[in-house]
Amino acid sequence: MNKIVKTLLITVVVALIITVMNGFYVLPEGQQAVITQFGRPIGQSISEAGLHFKTPFIQDATFFEKRILIWDGDPNQIPTNDKTFVYLDVTARWRIADPLLFLQAVNNVSRAQSILDDILDGTVRDLVNKNDLVEIIRSSDWATTAGAVVDKEGKKREAILLGRDKIAAMILDAASKVTPQYGIELVEVMFKRVNYIETVRRKVYDRMISERKRIAAEKRSLGEGQKAEIMGKVQRELKEITSAATREGQEIKGKADAEATRIYAQAYNKDPEFYSFYKTLESYKNSLGSNTKMILSSDSQFYKYLDSAH
Repeated sequence: MNKIVKTLLITVVVALIITVMNGFYVLPEGQQAVITQFGRPIGQSISEAGLHFKTPFIQDATFFEKRILIWDGDPNQIPTNDKTFVYLDVTARWRIADPLLFLQAVNNVSRAQSILDDILDGTVRDLVNKNDLVEIIRSSDWATTAGAVVDKEGKKREAILLGRDKIAAMILDAASKVTPQYGIELVEVMFKRVNYIETVRRKVYDRMISERKRIAAEKRSLGEGQKAEIMGKVQRELKEITSAATREGQEIKGKADAEATRIYAQAYNKDPEFYSFYKTLESYKNSLGSNTKMILSSDSQFYKYLDSAH
């Protein structure tokens, strides 16, 4: 009898322990829970972390993330309003705002991602179809002045009305009107990558190359003009320097010739007869050679010193 009582007591204690353990659960930080009874939600969702109680065996706790989650869409080629295809890769940030409604409408994160695929892909396609390519490609922070767009460098570009950032905000606003029915709150929508398709990309590259060639030609033309201006200045300065040097050389030479003439004159005036004799000897030296024959009259001035030499 005692053995039976002891066994019953042990069974009761174990049952109580199991019941107590099944009745308490711990809600971690960053998560929220919904209590279900036989699969049906009971009461409000629980978002405060810590130890909580539920009816053992009858109720279950279903946990959901309270933190922000990431949605990444599949890259798609989408036509714009001006009939040009653009390659888009979109991402979004979302969170479970109402765990109870999320459990009833969606049940799990995987299905939520599928629902977001349908909502966001459709919204993105709809808004891209309604805007031109330039609106998707360019940022919204370019200042618009007088129908033209001025970028951060002050260069005028093709005018835009919205820009990529504002279109992303419009996608967020439109999709956010649908997601609350699933207990989902969209936090942010962003264009992760925007690119031209191959055919458009080639045209863009050709236009970029043409633009760079035009700029290069302008730079070369400007450089040639500056070169011609510099060379003109160099030639003018060279001629001015050469002319001044020639003039200065002529002045120095003139002064030297004048000084030489003055010295010669002073020397000649001291002994004109000797000067005449010296110059005549120079004439003899320059005129007479080993085979030179001259016929002179006796009264020739050139014969004067020859005759006196005999």
